[in-house]
Amino acid sequence: MPENYSILVTGGAGYLGSILVPKLLEAGHRVTVFDSFMFNQVSLAHLCADPDFDIVRGDVRDIDALTPLAAKADIVIPLAALVGAPLCARDPDTATAVNRDAIVALLKRLSRDQRVIYPTTNSGYGIGEPGKACTEETPLRPISLYGRTKSEAEQAVLDFGSSVAFRLATVFGMSPRMRLDLLVNDFVYRAVTDRAVVLFEAHFIRNYIHIRDVARAFVHAIENFDRMKGEVFNVGLSDTNEAKANLYKAELCERIKLQVPDFYYVEAAIGEDPDKRDYIVSNAKIEGTGYRPQHTIDTGIGELIKGYRMMRRSAFGNV
Repeated sequence: MPENYSILVTGGAGYLGSILVPKLLEAGHRVTVFDSFMFNQVSLAHLCADPDFDIVRGDVRDIDALTPLAAKADIVIPLAALVGAPLCARDPDTATAVNRDAIVALLKRLSRDQRVIYPTTNSGYGIGEPGKACTEETPLRPISLYGRTKSEAEQAVLDFGSSVAFRLATVFGMSPRMRLDLLVNDFVYRAVTDRAVVLFEAHFIRNYIHIRDVARAFVHAIENFDRMKGEVFNVGLSDTNEAKANLYKAELCERIKLQVPDFYYVEAAIGEDPDKRDYIVSNAKIEGTGYRPQHTIDTGIGELIKGYRMMRRSAFGNV
C-alpha cells in the first residue's frame, strides 16, 4: 500500500476525531469524515479549505450510505459511537445499534486488503485485582452497556484480522469538540469554576492519556501496521520515577490543587461509577512497538485551565 492513504473516519467531528483528522491531513493522507453532527459541532470548519479533506453528513446505522465511502478507503477508523455509560443507559437500543451493530455491518462490507484501526475503552476491565496491572491478556469483564457494546465491537474488529484495536485509558485534554464529562476534564473545570468538588469512590484508581497522544497512537499504528496487525493494545500513561500515572481520584485532585491552590475536595458517598472502573493498567505492549506518550497529566491540567477561561459547561459534554 502507498505511504499516503485514503482514510475514512466515522464520527470524525467528535472529541477524538477533531484532533485526529488534522493530524492525519498533516501526515499527507486524504481524509473523509462521515458524521451525524449530533451535537451541532463545527469542530472541523478550519479544515474545509484543504483539498484532501471531505465531509459527508450521515448516520453509521445507514450502511448503504456508508458502503461506497468505505469501498474507496485504504484505512477505516470507526470513531462513531455513543460514548460513556450514562449516555448509553439513556438510549440502550441506539447505543447497541451504533456501538456494536454498525461496526459489525461495516466490517462485512470491507475487504481484507483494507485496514481498520479501532478505539475501545479499558472500561472493559471493570474492577481490577489489587496490585495487579491489567494487560491485554486480562479477561474483559465489562459492567455497563457501554463497556459491553464496545468490547463486543472490539472482538469483531480483531476477528476481521486486518486490524488494530486500542483500549484507551481515561482521555483528557482540550479539543475543538470538547467534552467536559470526562474525569480529568470535569475535575479541572470544577476546580477553575467552582473551586470545589464532592468526590465519591475517591479510592478508585484509573489510568489516563492525553487526547493528542491518542491521535499519535493512531498515526503510529498506520506507520507500523504490519507488525501491530491483529492485536489489541492498551494506550495510556505509564508510571515513571518522575510521575505516577495510575492515580486514585483523590490523588488526581491533589495534582489539580498544585495548579489551582484554592481548589478543595471532600469525600462523600453520593454516587457510583456505572462502569466500576478501578484498576491499574500496563501499557508495556504498545511501548514495545516504540510508542511513547508526550503529554503528562500535569501539562494537561495546565492546558485545561487555560481552555476553561473561554467556555461554559452547557455547550460541551455527552450528557
